[in-house]
Amino acid sequence: MNYFAHGRRFVSRPYFLAGTAVPDWLGAMGQRIKARPSGARPFLDDDDPQVAAVAAGILQHHHDDAWFHLSEPFVLLSAKCTARWRTLLGKQSGLRSRFLGHVLVELLLDAELIRQDTNLLDQYYLAMESLDPERMERAINAMTTRPTTGLARLLEVFCKERFLYDYLENATLLRRLNQVMRRVGLEQIPAQATKLVAGMRPLVVDKVELLLAQERATVDN
Repeated sequence: MNYFAHGRRFVSRPYFLAGTAVPDWLGAMGQRIKARPSGARPFLDDDDPQVAAVAAGILQHHHDDAWFHLSEPFVLLSAKCTARWRTLLGKQSGLRSRFLGHVLVELLLDAELIRQDTNLLDQYYLAMESLDPERMERAINAMTTRPTTGLARLLEVFCKERFLYDYLENATLLRRLNQVMRRVGLEQIPAQATKLVAGMRPLVVDKVELLLAQERATVDN
């Protein structure tokens, strides 16, 4: 799952919503800092309800990924997408094709959920903008494998850039995907891959309900 699929149900709970994004924010920082369930769980009963909400959101993220990445629709779509990347990039592309097959399905799922309800994405960003970045950084640092000083700034950039809207168009989605490739140290994707993105989009759209069939209520209910 990506940001919007993880968080769209929780826009009325900003700190919980933010928690669902924390593992991906840390990944985007490229500092090998992790927000593991074992680090978040002790804070579920914190005296500060906002800290407890962040912890619950982190656990929700891991709960969602656990079932989503093993679900048959995701596994089959990722394999099909990987095969298309391998055809485009060459059989020696290896890790790059598998990585892209996984990530593109997630981004296209977000894209379709956004297309279905763009107003909800507006609410998502409004909720994120309501957060206190410094407060968020302090709360998250208490739960991660080691502290970071860059998360407050990342939250501000995340709200300013609003890059999730870019998933709606093939060219801008590809541009964002190349940013991910740079971050993880993989070779850039050629421009002709927009056709691959366009070809995968209806396949993901057709499977949205199946992809989310195992979605459950929040883990703190």
